[in-house]
Amino acid sequence: MSVEKFLKQRAVNVAVEGSYTLSNWYDPQGKPRTFACRTSRVSPFRMMVDVPVVGKVGDPITSYFSDFGKLEGFISDTSSGSFLLELEMARPTRAKLANKLIWLEKKGKDVSLIDARKNPRIVPAGMNSILTFADGATEGCIVIDMSASGVAVLADVQPPIGFPLAVGACVGRVIRLLPGGFAVRFIEPQRRVQLDRLIGRAVAPSAGAAVSHLDDADAARIEA
Repeated sequence: MSVEKFLKQRAVNVAVEGSYTLSNWYDPQGKPRTFACRTSRVSPFRMMVDVPVVGKVGDPITSYFSDFGKLEGFISDTSSGSFLLELEMARPTRAKLANKLIWLEKKGKDVSLIDARKNPRIVPAGMNSILTFADGATEGCIVIDMSASGVAVLADVQPPIGFPLAVGACVGRVIRLLPGGFAVRFIEPQRRVQLDRLIGRAVAPSAGAAVSHLDDADAARIEA
């Protein structure tokens, strides 16, 4: 099935973090590489998955998601930064997934659930960004959520707590490790209306230089 056709079908728009292995991608020890990923749209038959490495149509995929468990299938279509995964499973398992999706959809419509954080989170739809390190090296990532004070990402790297870096054009330090990713607190609070532009930009000009100038005074301004 094509991505275009799937977007017209009944499905649940839900962001669930997970990981996946892609055929023909191996680490230096010859083991299949595991990449972080996140769903954006899911039905009992297929799902759109935001990924750092897209792969090719027909590639078999083994994945694991916090809310769905282990899922297997193959890529039926791709788009920028994501693929459409055709799910291969027994009927009872598919029914179980359908019930889970119904529950997640109801949960997502529950207006009584209020984000009590000082800076409310924004959950972007499939936003990809770039991590820039002090030495100028870069790495792709997927934004889980973001606020004026920080951002959480999924990535194939996991720097230690306190590590300085930039997410898009926003400089900060790692304050918390997450399954398949980490959270960053910005050195300076950002304007909420500019987050899409600053974090979602494909490159971060001068970010490497800015990261290299972080000092102990900067670190003291970031709450652990």
